[in-house]
Parts: sequence; C-alpha cells; structure tokens
Amino acid sequence: MTKTERNTAGRRYVHFWRIAWAVGSLVLVEIVVCGISALPVVILWSQLVRFPSSNPSVRIVLLSGALVPSYIIFVLILLFISPLAMRLLGWRTPPRAEMRIADLDWPLLDFARYDAANHFVRVLAGTVFRGSPIWTAYLRLAGARLGRRVYVNSLELNDYNLLEFEDDVVIGAGAYLSGHTVEGGIVKTGSVHLGRNTTVGVSAIVDIGVITGANCEIGALSFVPKNTRLDADAIYVGIPVKRIR
Repeated sequence: MTKTERNTAGRRYVHFWRIAWAVGSLVLVEIVVCGISALPVVILWSQLVRFPSSNPSVRIVLLSGALVPSYIIFVLILLFISPLAMRLLGWRTPPRAEMRIADLDWPLLDFARYDAANHFVRVLAGTVFRGSPIWTAYLRLAGARLGRRVYVNSLELNDYNLLEFEDDVVIGAGAYLSGHTVEGGIVKTGSVHLGRNTTVGVSAIVDIGVITGANCEIGALSFVPKNTRLDADAIYVGIPVKRIR
C-alpha cells in the first residue's frame, strides 16, 4: 500500500468514526430530550390507567379525551427542552463560515446536528404552533434574534442563530429563509437581517447575507439572491427580485 493509499484509508477511518459519533450522539440527545418532554404525559397516563371505576367505558372515555392534551403537553415541553439542549451542547450554525462537506470537520457536524434537531421539532410541534407567539418564543430560545410582534407563519426557516428580525416583521406561509447554502461541495453560511416592518410573502426565498431596510416588502414566490441589500420603503418582486416601487 502506497503512502497516498494509507492516507486515504486513514481519512476514511476518521470520517467513519466522526459520522458514527455525530449520528449516535444526536440519537442519544433526542432520546433524552423526548424522554424528559414525555415524562409529565407518562405520569398523567399512569394515573388515568389506575382511575377507580367499575365501568370500562368511563376509563375509555378518559383515555380518549387525554390523547390531544397529552400531545400538546409533550410538544410544549419539547419546544423548551430541545433549544436548551442545543445551547448546552454548543450545536449551532457557525457564522460567516465555509465548510467543505468532504472534510467532515466538527463545525460541519455540529451544524448538521443542530439542523437535524431543529427539523425534529418542526415536524412534531411546528404544524401545531406555527404563526403563534409560542412558535416565536421557540425561535428565540433556539437562537433567533427577534424583535417585538414578529409573526412567523412558516416552517421553512433554518439556522435560527443566524436570523435577526427587527420589530413587526411578518413571514408568510411557506417562505424559506436560511443561514446556509451549498456551492460546489462547500457549505457557506451568512446571517439574514430583516429591518423593521419587513414583510416576506408566501413561498418567497431569502438567501444568506440578505439585509432589508425598514418597511420593505418581498412579494410572494420571489427570490432574493445571497448578499443582496434591499432598500427601505420599497416593494420587491420577481426571480431574482427587482424593485417595483
């Protein structure tokens, strides 16, 4: 075996164990997070199962009626526990970074675990609470810097710690805002800053490094390319966006 082949084999070995550790640790963390979140529900159901009643129908009605409240309790606790775990572990999207996927460095793996954990919460809790103050509070806990009266009616936000929205920002349904992009096998990250009273229309796409001025409107189905600066008191539409007023 040549020196080059040995080096290649060594890198593959390191990458294999890095991936194994990243996946294993993510699974373990999610098991613990879900276990803590489900604990009050387990206690509730243990009491309902032991509810004294000679009529089986009463117990069936009680258990059936507890299904939806139990799920709500579980996801409410999950919305708090999951971002707290991310903070304690230091998993986040690194700002202003360029990470080669082939290198599988730890910052990339931390980013991947952070994104996966956030997606897990989006699937379980986002469909219930999106567009509500509870969802906004979760985004803050997960690292987003949000002003007052921010309304987010979309589950297509990523890299929360790189998002900064000033007061009265509105994000329409299906709008996609992300702090990362992938170009030529390299993950590039950048913050997104939306000025006061900015509105992002339904299913619009806002790329990394975008900054908007106050009272800016981005039309539905529009695309804002990376590192674009949008003026205040203006309306933008199109792919890519162009100012129309």
